[in-house]
Amino acid sequence: MDNATGLHVMDMRTDEILARRTRRQRKTALVGVILLGLVIWSVDVTVVQDTDWERIGSLGEVMEAASQFAGIDFSLFPSLIGPTLETLLIACLGTAMGAVLCVPATWFGAMNITPFAPITYPIARLMMTLSRSVHEIVWALFFVAVFGLGAMAGVFAIAMRSIGFIAKLSAEAIEDIDPGPVEAMRATGANTFQVMLYAILPQVLPQVIGTVIFEWEINIRRSAVLGLVGAGGLGLVFFRQMNTFNFHGVTSVIIAILAIIFLGEAISHAIRRRMI
Repeated sequence: MDNATGLHVMDMRTDEILARRTRRQRKTALVGVILLGLVIWSVDVTVVQDTDWERIGSLGEVMEAASQFAGIDFSLFPSLIGPTLETLLIACLGTAMGAVLCVPATWFGAMNITPFAPITYPIARLMMTLSRSVHEIVWALFFVAVFGLGAMAGVFAIAMRSIGFIAKLSAEAIEDIDPGPVEAMRATGANTFQVMLYAILPQVLPQVIGTVIFEWEINIRRSAVLGLVGAGGLGLVFFRQMNTFNFHGVTSVIIAILAIIFLGEAISHAIRRRMI
C-alpha cells in the first residue's frame, strides 16, 4: 500500500511538472508570436509604407546609382591628410576632456564613496544619463551654435558624449571593489583622499584605463561624421563632396575614414596588451 501510494504521488508530481512545462512553453510561444507580429508591423510601417518606392526605381536604376561610387578620386588624397589628422585630434582631445570632466560624476555616482547619497548620487546618475542619451550629432549642433564651425565644437561634443559612458562604468567598478583595503586604511586614520588614492584607485585603474581606451576607439568613428554638421574633420570633407556630386571623392573620404578606424583599433589593441 505504501509503495502504491508513493508511486501515485510520484505520478502526480510528474504530471504537475509536465503541466508546468507545457504552460511555460505555451507562454514562450505566445510571447514569440507577439514579438514576431510587432516586428512585422514595425517593418511595414517604418519601411514598406514610409518608403517612396517610385523614387527608388527599378533594380537596374538602383545599381546604376550605386555604381557612381565605384571609383576613387586619387587627386583628393593629399588634401585629406589635414582633415584626417584633425579627426584623430578631435577624438583624442574629446576623450581626454571627457575623462577629466567625468571625475566628479564618477565620485558622486558610486554609492559606496558618494559624499551625500540622497543628493549627490541622483545628480551624478542624471548627468550620466543626460550625457549618454543625447546623440553626439545633437551635441555637435549645440556647440556649433555656441562656438561656430570648426574642430572646437567637435571636441566638446565628443567630450560631452564620453562623460556618461566613462563615468558609469568607472562608478560601477568602484562599487564592486573589495572593501577590505578601504576599511583597513580607514582604521589606520587615513583621510578620504588617501583612501581614494591607495585603496580604491589601484583596484579600478585597469578597468578605467580599458574604458577610456574603448571610448577613444568609438570616438574616432564619431568624430569622422561630426563634420556633417560643421564640426570639422573628415565629415566636413564628406559633406562637401556629396554637395558637389563628386561621388568618387565620397568613396575616397570613406576609405580615409576606414583607414583611421583601423588605425585606432590597432593602437587600442596595442595599448590594452601593454597596460592592462
